[in-house]
Amino acid sequence: MSGYEVEHNIKEEKKNEAPPRRPDLSTFFTTLDLVDTSGDRHPQNAHSLPLPGDVSAAFRSLANAFSMMQGGGHGQSQDNTDQLLSRMVEELMQESENPPREVKGVSDEFLAQLDRVPKSSLKDKDCPICGNPFLEDSHPLVVQLPCHKDHIFDLECISPWLKLNPTCPLDRKELVKKRAPTPPPDEEDGEYDDMYA
Repeated sequence: MSGYEVEHNIKEEKKNEAPPRRPDLSTFFTTLDLVDTSGDRHPQNAHSLPLPGDVSAAFRSLANAFSMMQGGGHGQSQDNTDQLLSRMVEELMQESENPPREVKGVSDEFLAQLDRVPKSSLKDKDCPICGNPFLEDSHPLVVQLPCHKDHIFDLECISPWLKLNPTCPLDRKELVKKRAPTPPPDEEDGEYDDMYA
């Protein structure tokens, strides 16, 4: 009995081929919908927190996707990419073991407002996450993070990371300032409305 490849005249793929450029992140984004409380995705109950198992699954699925991207090429650039991915995978797996109460990632609005890098200034640069040259894509969507002018990434690579972590993967700088809770107005110093009980 012949296999599918023989019946459909499909040549065998080489076993040593590089993994795909970016793995399928549909499972990650489905899980993210359960735990993401940024932007317009607030849960129905404003006071509810995501389930720890769902938060852990989001971190673990992104760690698995990034680990599939490791070892895809050769050379110094690929070694740097693999080191960065190893650190990112390690951090994601640590977070999955001890999931935070809520995900502290950036909002969709923040991602939409990231500075786009024009194609003319990309030259021979590679994405630090996937390691592929930006100009390999005929219509690259490359963004610059606000922490440093040289921290540029494919939007498809950096957005999953930023949805879980509000830090730059290269220098770990916080990209979104936390809002300090506003204290309630002090009744003694406030204005009176001439209403007494």
